[in-house]
Order: sequence, then C-alpha cells, then structure tokens
Amino acid sequence: MVSLLQGRLPINEDVLLMQKGTLLRKVRSKSWKKLRHFRLQEDGMTVWHARQVGGRAKASFSISDVETVREGRESELLRSLAEEFPLEQGFTVVFHGRRPNLNLVANSVEEARIWMQGLQLLVDFVTSMDQQERLDQWLSDWFQRGDKNQDGRISFQEVQRLLHLMNVEMDQEYAFQLFQAADTSQSDTLEGEEFIEFYKALTKRAEVQEVFENFSADGQKLTLLEFVDFLCEEQKEGDRASDLALELIDRYEPSDSGKLRHVLSMDGFLNYLCSKDGDIFNPLCLPIYQDMTQPLNHYYISSSHNTYLVGDQLCGQSSVEGYIRALKRGCRCVEVDIWDGPSGEPVVYHGHTLTSRIPFKEVVATVAQYAFQTSDYPVILSLENHCSCEQQEIIAQHLTEILGEQLLSTTLDGLLPTQLPSPEELRKKILVKGKKLGTLEEDLEEEEEEEVEQEAELEPESQLESDTQELSPRRKDKNKKSKPILCPPLSALVVYTKTVPFHSFTHSRENYRFYELSSFSETKAKSLMKEAGNEFVQHNSWQLSRVYPSGLRTDSSNYNPQEFWNAGCQMVAMNVQTAGLEMDIHDGLFHQNGGCGYVLKPDFLCDAQSSFHPDRPISPFKAQTLLIQVISGQQFPKADKTKEASIVDPLVRVEIFGVRPDTIRQETSHVENNGFNPYWGQTLCFQVLVPELALLRFVVLDYNWKSRNDFVGQYTLPWTCMQQGYRHIHLLSKDGTSLHPASLFVHVCVLDGVKEADS
Repeated sequence: MVSLLQGRLPINEDVLLMQKGTLLRKVRSKSWKKLRHFRLQEDGMTVWHARQVGGRAKASFSISDVETVREGRESELLRSLAEEFPLEQGFTVVFHGRRPNLNLVANSVEEARIWMQGLQLLVDFVTSMDQQERLDQWLSDWFQRGDKNQDGRISFQEVQRLLHLMNVEMDQEYAFQLFQAADTSQSDTLEGEEFIEFYKALTKRAEVQEVFENFSADGQKLTLLEFVDFLCEEQKEGDRASDLALELIDRYEPSDSGKLRHVLSMDGFLNYLCSKDGDIFNPLCLPIYQDMTQPLNHYYISSSHNTYLVGDQLCGQSSVEGYIRALKRGCRCVEVDIWDGPSGEPVVYHGHTLTSRIPFKEVVATVAQYAFQTSDYPVILSLENHCSCEQQEIIAQHLTEILGEQLLSTTLDGLLPTQLPSPEELRKKILVKGKKLGTLEEDLEEEEEEEVEQEAELEPESQLESDTQELSPRRKDKNKKSKPILCPPLSALVVYTKTVPFHSFTHSRENYRFYELSSFSETKAKSLMKEAGNEFVQHNSWQLSRVYPSGLRTDSSNYNPQEFWNAGCQMVAMNVQTAGLEMDIHDGLFHQNGGCGYVLKPDFLCDAQSSFHPDRPISPFKAQTLLIQVISGQQFPKADKTKEASIVDPLVRVEIFGVRPDTIRQETSHVENNGFNPYWGQTLCFQVLVPELALLRFVVLDYNWKSRNDFVGQYTLPWTCMQQGYRHIHLLSKDGTSLHPASLFVHVCVLDGVKEADS
C-alpha cells in the first residue's frame, strides 16, 4: 500500500526527479548553511532528508503542512546571501501556522525550478482534495507508520503497535478478531484494501447509527421525507429543509442509485455529518455576509501589535515575514515602529531593545505586495514614528512611491466628510494612522487654495523657497535636543486615522473629531471599563479606539481581546506570532465574514446613546440557554508525540467568553485510554445574557491527575455562527492548523430565555 491516492497523484517529470532525491543547501542564518539530501517519498506526500546521499533519513515535512513555495528573491534571508548564492537557485517552503519557513538553495537554477514547481503542484493537489481523499491520505500515512519493515504489509504485531500510536487501547483478543476478519487473503497480514476494512471496523460509529435509525423506518436508508424531518426537528433548518435535503443527498450520497431515488444511506448520512454542512460553524457565515457599508467605527478590525516581530519583544527577530503572516491571516491593522537608520534610510524595530532591524522601505514593499491577497478591505498602517524630520520625509516618499494608487492620501471625494467611510468605500486602500499637523478641514482648505494658485501666475522661485523655509519644522538651534517635529509631507498622508492623546471621554466629545482616534494600553482600557464602561461604549460608537498589550509582556504574550470588544473597541491589537487561548478567541471571531478582517459590531455598540454596560448588561438583551451534549470524539492526536506508549485520556472543556457574567466553563469526565473513539454522552448547560457578544471554545485535554491536563486540540466560534442539532467540531492545533480527521460529535440546542437544563 504505497498510497491510497497513488492513482490520482499528479506525477510528472519534476515529481519523479524529486523522488530520486537532490542535494540542497539548508539555510537557517547567514552563518548556518548545511548540505542535506532531500527526497520526496514514494507516497508523493512526504519529504524526508538525510545528511548525505544514502544516509539515515528522517521526515522533514508533509505536503499537507505546506502553504506555498516562494522564489529566492522573495526571501529576506536568501536576499541577504545574494553574494554567496544566485537568488534564482534559492526557494522557500512556507508552512501553515507558525512553523518557521524552510530556506533551501539548489546547485543549479534547473534543480531549484524542479523542486519549486513539483512542490507547488503537489500542494495544489492537496488543497483541492475532497473529504474522502483527505481521509485516504490520512490512512495511507498511518499504514506507512505501521509498516515498520516497509514491505507493503502489516502483521498483527505491527497492528498492535499501530493501535498504540493511534491512541487506542483494545482488548488483544478483540483486536485479533477484527484483524482476522479484515485479512480476506488469509496471509496473516493486511494489505491496502484489507487495512481500510480493518479501519472501518475500528471506527464503526454506533452513536451515529442510533441517530440514523431514530429517523429511518427500515434502518437501512433515510427517504427524502425522513431526511427532511431530521433536518427540521434536529438541525433546525426550518423552511429551507426540503430544498436542502435534495442538495445534501446529491452532494453526500455515495451511490448513484441512492441519488436517483433521493434516499440517503448510512454512509451518506455520515458523510453529511462530517462535512462543512454538518459542521457546528454555519456555512452561511463563511463568505462575506455582513453589511460592509457602515462607517469604519462600527466594525471590529483584526489588528496586530509590533507586527515586525516574529519572536519576543526584547531580543526577537524583526522580519517582513511578520507582515506577510499577519496580512495573509486577515489582519487589517499592522504596526510599524520607525527609527532613524544609517545612510538616511529609516529602519523598523522595537526601540531601545536588542531586536533586529529591517529597512522601512522593505516593510512598505511587503505591505504593497500582500495587503490585499486575503481581503480587499482597507489596511491601516499604524505608524509609531520616532524619526528626525529628514527621515520622516523619506518615510513619506517611500509610502507615496511604493504604495502608489493603493495609498489613501486625501478624502475619497475630496470633500469634508461627516462620518468615517465604510470598508466597502475603502476597498483596496491603505490608510496611514499617525500624528497630523492641524485638521482635515485645514488640509482641504489648503488643497483648494493650491488649485487656485495653480490657475494664477507662477510665483518667482525665490518667493517659493522662502515660503518653504517658513513651513519647515526643523529646529534652528541644533544644540538643543528636543522631540522631532512632524514633517508636513508625512502629516498630509494621515486622513481618516489621526492619532490624538486621550484625556477623558468628556474631553474627547468636546474637542475631538470623528476621524481622530486614541490608543489605550490594556491597563488603561481595563480601568476605563471599570470606572466608566457605558461611556467607553458610547465613545467607541463614534470614534475608533486601539488597545495594545502592556509593555510588561516582554514574552509577546497576549491579553483576552474579548474584554475590550465588549466595550466596542475596534482595534484590539494582538501579538499574532504567539499561539494560545487569546489568539484562539481572536481567530474565532474573525473566521466569519470571509475572514476579511472586519466584523460588524452588534447594534447596541454602534448607538451613541447606548445604555449598555459591559459588566452590568440589562434588558432588552435576549438571554438564551445553551444545552450541549458532548457525545463522542474521533481520532485525537497524542498530546505528547514523543511518548509513543502513552494513550490520551480525553476530557472536553466547553468555555464561553463574553460579558463578565457570561464568561464560564464546564467540562466532561475523562475517558481512560481512548483518544481514538471516546464516548461521553454528557450534557452541559449554559445561560447567556448577551449572546451577540459570546464566543464558544471547545477544548480537548489529556487528563493528568499528577499535573496540569495537556492540550490536545481546540475550536472557537462566535455564538451567532453556531448551528443547532447534531454537529461535528473539527479540531485545530495550538497553532490554529487543522488536526484532520480529529473531531468532536455534539448535539446543540439553543432555547430562548433562561431555562433549566431539564426543561
């Protein structure tokens, strides 16, 4: 069993040459460059490497881990080595999640082309795989791991080891019975199709069969009417159930005769339950489904803090990769700390620390390239400007020349606005957020005056020169040290996002305009919510706010963004390079609406007269009761992959994040020694006062009575995107990448009002 996908793999000359193997130089830094022999395995899905040709090889990466392959000139590291290696011979393998890139240099341009094109061909194939193909590949990977002597067969001894690897502790006699039943060739080994039959016997879903039989008259199939009943009664699909039933049968029933007769077999029913349609996340919330024509201040905006860092705040590496990753995951507000650099070129890094430095010019070029690859909606460049006037002019020049038409440098229609424009109006535009000399009104008046002057006779050059000197903000006394003053060319690029210091909500209301915004440290924002939560909500209904992590978070840890979203803060900046609970919550909110980086706030957070207080929510908010039956789990990975012998003892924790009274968690008991197909059948009950702000997080943990439970997988979604009924929850890793086919099977029921669990 080389691969269940072998017949469908895109095999061409490049792939065949990759399977023979190539000596490539692996590059980690300017000083770490080592030759390794890389070879694509026969399965076409994994790449292994050895120190030398014929040497002991180990797995390097799986094709399913790869997001894309980039040319050498797009790699910051390879560009820095351009004098040693021609850029055309280098390429970069970019992985999903936060795994560092793999930089490789081939011995010739042709070898680099073979690997780049071959890898991209396989990546495209994996991306386009359907549910069954993904499962086939997963099984193929397990078969290879079980086939210790690589003879294309698995003995019962190898099966026993494989069961341990797959998180199953099974009675040896029962396991041998399943093995013998699958061994139709009676060779005392399992080959391809026999292994699939063995797997099917292992994964028989009695809990799904029971649901199926509850609605099936003959226990063999669901007729169209029976399936419509199921969709109405359990899945709460309402009026669309009849049309949807036909669509789903056509999509998920494997047999052609079943499709023709409009019936669903048990296999088809399971296919549906495991699909996007059977997912807990409502597929209607996946594309852009919200109104994108409201003012910018009515949206939560996915925001990144110290975007240039890919590590910690003190000694971490600054890299344009930070901007690429943030923009590709949908961040719409990125931060740029700019300082005077050598040779008159500004640099980006975390000031007064040992973090490395990158030219500002490279950051702008990266933003220009990646700003709109994931989302067309506007990107806000949050400038932290520490530069002298001379280098500020260079900043303005780079922004103008490199961004070109993408840069918003005046109001959309040249007129004075009465409110912030919408994400829709600002499509494909990059906004500069920073300090500004004077007001937008003054800028527009100056523009009008300039137009009038251009129509009049040109003034003598000497007169223009003296005017420029008067406008120049440079200090005359060079001996006196002072803060650099903002230079006019940079100031002019700030239009709808002018930063101003915050004094009080009253001061902002009386002195500031809607296009002016303030930034708050997490500590300041928390104290304002405590002292004046309702005023903070009202403030955020007409003005943008940015919240950023405390300077004490030198390890680039994160706060819980939900606290600040509850008050309507739009730009809650995160250290996106740091995985964990807080980023799960952030990613959970922004997964909806096409992942475009903008999510519409609830109406009560957009009302300037709102009476809402995030810590003391009162009516007219419609409280709801959530009943979640955690039924079973499927194919969990090991919490610690280094411990082959240990088997997961899984428990499920359900957490709700929302307003303070709604933030709660409950968990099931643990199941001993079964991470493969554990069963709980336990119901958890939650009462939520403000569902519009709530997020649910499902976490699978490996129970450990001696110490803290180990993380296995999680999934987070907004309450408003949750589907009712029998649903699968497809788990993600700590890094936010898929743990396919690991999932939870649950039943979700939402009741209006606060009700008891047994009602």
